[in-house]
Amino acid sequence: MKVTYYGHSCFSVQTGGKTLLIDPFITPNPLASFIEIASLNPDHILLSHGHFDHVADVEVISRQSGATLIGNYEVIQWFAARGLEKAHSMNSGGSWTFDFGRVTFTSSVHSSSMPDGSYGGQPGGFLVETPEGAFYYSGDTALSRDMELIASSLNPGSLKFVALCIGDNFTMGVTDAVTAAGWLGCNEILGVHYDTFPQIAIDHAAAKKAFSKSGRNLHLMTVGEVKEF
Repeated sequence: MKVTYYGHSCFSVQTGGKTLLIDPFITPNPLASFIEIASLNPDHILLSHGHFDHVADVEVISRQSGATLIGNYEVIQWFAARGLEKAHSMNSGGSWTFDFGRVTFTSSVHSSSMPDGSYGGQPGGFLVETPEGAFYYSGDTALSRDMELIASSLNPGSLKFVALCIGDNFTMGVTDAVTAAGWLGCNEILGVHYDTFPQIAIDHAAAKKAFSKSGRNLHLMTVGEVKEF
């Protein structure tokens, strides 16, 4: 799996000949100002919830690429009202098999509203299972025992990586993310939702050390960096 990081909680995964883009928030993010979103051509855009810092670039990227949106019912309906009807709505605990693999919309402990303040439905994350292996994206969340259930549903070693929010304040921080990684049984962690705003700035060295103590690797990718998992 080839992962490209675009800052905050936005990253893409190339798997099964398809490109999945997660929670596009690029143009309003000063840390990603050099990324040309016109160059992005995903096949699918996965949306964990409706907050602006996860959906800001959905309309532009979706229209230029023809990507299929995947997210909860309320988020998908909000974008459908704006003419983006190529989409697949889901809800907590539901799974669907797409051309690249099976997606489960997992639960998260957070909130969700759309950029105009309207109701954004139940926030979540994604477990994506493909012939190349699986990955899990927590979305914005507090630590939750539901993560243990995710691990129990998979064959040992099938998770190539997990993307966990680590910025604290609005989501779980490093300490809880280390616990989550242990429950998930995955040694390769992609850190997301950190440094974008002053409230979620982290100490990189301390964060890496915390994961290292538990025998796990925390990847704090730079914007635009590409990594194979």
